[in-house]
Amino acid sequence: MQHFSAGPTEQAQFSSQGYVLVRALFDSKEISLINQYARSDALLKTRATTRKDALGGATTLSLSNDLGDDLYSAVVRTARVAENMSAFLGEEVYHYHHKMMLKEPLVGGAWEWHQDYGYWYDYGCLRPTMGSCFIAVDPATRSNGCLQIIPGSHHLGRMNHMSVGGQTGADPERVAALLDRSRVEYVEMEPGDGLFFHGNLLHRSDQNTSPLPRWSFICCYNTKSNSPYKQSRHPSYSPLELIDDADFVQLAARQLG
Repeated sequence: MQHFSAGPTEQAQFSSQGYVLVRALFDSKEISLINQYARSDALLKTRATTRKDALGGATTLSLSNDLGDDLYSAVVRTARVAENMSAFLGEEVYHYHHKMMLKEPLVGGAWEWHQDYGYWYDYGCLRPTMGSCFIAVDPATRSNGCLQIIPGSHHLGRMNHMSVGGQTGADPERVAALLDRSRVEYVEMEPGDGLFFHGNLLHRSDQNTSPLPRWSFICCYNTKSNSPYKQSRHPSYSPLELIDDADFVQLAARQLG
């Protein structure tokens, strides 16, 4: 099977727009195994924290700074994710952290406009040469709180981040001015779709007002030369041991026993 590999067209789009959406980055069998693994993971919710939005909606987030012998770590290590992120950022990348986002039916909370680098800046990363791959585990739609992005907003550089609606978000005055001049894109996704995006791309999501869950898995990467200058909660550079994409299904099946 031929897996996604970013070419000049996709690299140019990432440079100009700050994101690339890849349909079926993981095929139906692969994402079904990821879904099964996550929903049978008894430790997932015990390790998780809950963040509330201004209206009381809650989103559960389970984050890990470490890679191990588990399926989440295998996804991070797949060539189709890590090598493409290296291609988009123009340099070897390493694992910064990964997280499962659990936006549950009717109660899943919203996220304010923010840039990931708006958070990561404080952990000693000097440059915004960082990025994430958002992988839809469930369908992501407008009604269940899919991501919203402002294409090209990564060119603005890092905005100041402050308390916004009980969360840490980008400067609301500047965001409002930008929204008067820019379009917002709702990124609706099917299970297995992947969204690669730059660390300075502004994004947010609405509450999940639907009866359907919106679980997602996010792999976050930093570039080798941007390893933090000080110790922080997230790791410094270490080489990422990649796994062959062709081995993923067999590895996932073994993880599920």
